[in-house]
Amino acid sequence: MAPEITPAKPHTAAPHTGSLGRRMMLIAAGWIIILLLLGGVALDRSLTSLVERNGDAQLANMLNAMVASAEIGPDGEIYFNRPLGDQRFLEPNSGLYWQISGKDHEDFPSRSLWDRSLRVDAGHNDPQPHSYSSTQFAGEPLRVMERSIILPGSETQWRFVVAESRKELDAQIFRIRSILSWSFLVLGLGLFLMAVFQTWYGLGPLRRVRRAIQRMRTTGTNRVTEPLPLEVQPLVEELNGLLAHTERQAEEARTHAGNLAHALKTPLTVVMNAATAHAPDLAETVIREAAVMRRQVDHHLARARAVGRRAVGLSHALVAESADAVLRAVTRLYEKTRFDIDGNRDAAVSIERQDLDEILGNLIENAAKYGGGSVFVTLDAAPDDKQACEIWIEDDGMGIPEEERVRIFDRGARLDTGKPGTGLGLAIVRDVAEIYGGSVELDESEDLGGLLVKLRLPRSRQI
Repeated sequence: MAPEITPAKPHTAAPHTGSLGRRMMLIAAGWIIILLLLGGVALDRSLTSLVERNGDAQLANMLNAMVASAEIGPDGEIYFNRPLGDQRFLEPNSGLYWQISGKDHEDFPSRSLWDRSLRVDAGHNDPQPHSYSSTQFAGEPLRVMERSIILPGSETQWRFVVAESRKELDAQIFRIRSILSWSFLVLGLGLFLMAVFQTWYGLGPLRRVRRAIQRMRTTGTNRVTEPLPLEVQPLVEELNGLLAHTERQAEEARTHAGNLAHALKTPLTVVMNAATAHAPDLAETVIREAAVMRRQVDHHLARARAVGRRAVGLSHALVAESADAVLRAVTRLYEKTRFDIDGNRDAAVSIERQDLDEILGNLIENAAKYGGGSVFVTLDAAPDDKQACEIWIEDDGMGIPEEERVRIFDRGARLDTGKPGTGLGLAIVRDVAEIYGGSVELDESEDLGGLLVKLRLPRSRQI
């Protein structure tokens, strides 16, 4: 029976919050629609009002011509001393009408009204021309203008009314709105296409960054070197910084692996030779070399842990808390040694507490082991330095000659072989401090006369 083949797990895409380009286009489309609607409504009302005002102005001219031509006859009735100029007043149902009404008098209408009449509110007084829309004629909406006048030689208040069909007026308004609608539609489409092009062009640098990253994967390049706009350049710089940081971590890992392999090679060779030769002290040799290998492994593990913790992010540790903890532990081992601590107890450094404990533990234990009985620790010895915090560890021992102060940091280097030790303490201190951007310097103590170790670590920015 053929073995069952398990299908490969499909690649799961990284979660995202949607397309940035789609967001930009939706926002642009929304604003375009809102602004065009507001602008279209405002422009429509302005143009419609303008057309109506022009129509009212023509009606006002006709009304003024009626008033200027009107006179009172011998019988007390009103008449025109000259005919009005517009021929439509003479054509029945032409769409242009006038009428004059007075209390206790018959209406005086235009021939265009034929058998109809305009409704007039006799009790209404309009000394100035008054215009309005009316639907008193079925199927023929009107624009009406009226005015109340008392003519010379008469005590009657005459109501002059002129009316015009709104068909032409409404047709003009319809044409204007049609032109506006098509114009705004074309304008909106053009603006949206421009927003699409702007979005596509504006997001072009991000596509170039993506292609550059793809080339890094396929061609083996390790940096994005293509020139990009100012807004995108910080992102590229951070990306290049991240790549450089990853490269450093990989190189440090390779270096650690190589150093560890080299450090274990000699003890393993000694054990192999002793086992091959059936040496009588094989057990002691294995124990001794195993201890050496364990110390080497501890040393490289300490470096690896420091590198890993440094990569996590911002670290924070109070120097006083770490120094107090180390002094409590070392005091039990060296009961006859006097330990003093002074300085700024609020000083904080950007390093993991475990790594700070390891550094101070090595330095303070060395000072107690090789000193003459006094150890003095100064916290924040250089308070004016805003970038780094200095920690001094002084003892009253023999010190280290100046020509040996560089070599003593090498792994396995020891000046006093009469006391137990591996020679890895200062090497670990230097390596871990440098991983965090710090340094270690050896000098002579002016107060105690022995060795002065100046440990510099970056100050913590956390509050």
